[in-house]
Amino acid sequence: MAQKHVPKSVDEYISLQEEHTRPLLVQIRDTIRAAIPDATETISWGMPTYKKKHNLIHFATAKKHIGIYPGEEAVTTFAEELVAYSFDKGNIRIPYKEPLPLDLIRRIAVWCEEHDEM
Repeated sequence: MAQKHVPKSVDEYISLQEEHTRPLLVQIRDTIRAAIPDATETISWGMPTYKKKHNLIHFATAKKHIGIYPGEEAVTTFAEELVAYSFDKGNIRIPYKEPLPLDLIRRIAVWCEEHDEM
């Protein structure tokens, strides 16, 4: 079985995605970077990741949605604001046909940074 190529940077990750998803990924990336500018941007688990002491938040493409992965506690905290989306445990699924909730993503990223374990 051939191994899947794992990108080495977020730029490479975005460039490898389908054309219609790239602008959405750039918007999410810019939103997270502006929200938590001191976080390190890297690839972890094959997806864009922002970390300080620990991984704070990830995002990735899927067939019909973009996944935002802020962790289970963040999803629970923001559950009332996520009712328009499919979500469970530490995963929020935003369908490509829906507008990106950039302000919500920003607030979740800030929350993740504020709750990064010591």
